[in-house]
Amino acid sequence: MPERQKNEKGKERRGFASMDATRQRQIASMGGKAAHEKGTAHEFDSNEARVAGRKGGEAVSRDRQHMAQIGRKGGETVSGDRVHMAQIGSKGGHARSERQSTRQEQPDMQKQGSESLHRG
Repeated sequence: MPERQKNEKGKERRGFASMDATRQRQIASMGGKAAHEKGTAHEFDSNEARVAGRKGGEAVSRDRQHMAQIGRKGGETVSGDRVHMAQIGSKGGHARSERQSTRQEQPDMQKQGSESLHRG
C-alpha cells in the first residue's frame, strides 16, 4: 500500500490537498473556464479592482522589511546608471537653490492675492 502524504500537523492529506500544486492549478483553471462559459464567474468592475489593488498595496506596505528591500533595489538601480547620476550631480546645489528661491517668492504672491480680495 502506498504511503499517504501528511501535512505539517501529521494529518493525512486526502483528495485535492494530496495532489501536487500543478494538478491543483489545472483543476482550478478548468473550474474558472467553466464558470466563465456558464456566465456565473465574477468579473471585477473598475471600482472593485481599484479597492482590491489598494488593499493589496496596504498589505504589502505593512511589511517594512520588504519595503526597505524594494527601496534598496531601486536605489541600486538608479545609482548604477552613471549618466543619470552625473546629471543629478551636475545640478547639485544649483537645483536646490532654485527650489528655495521659488518657495520664498510664494508667500509674497499669497499676500498680494489676499490684498486684492480686501480691496474689492
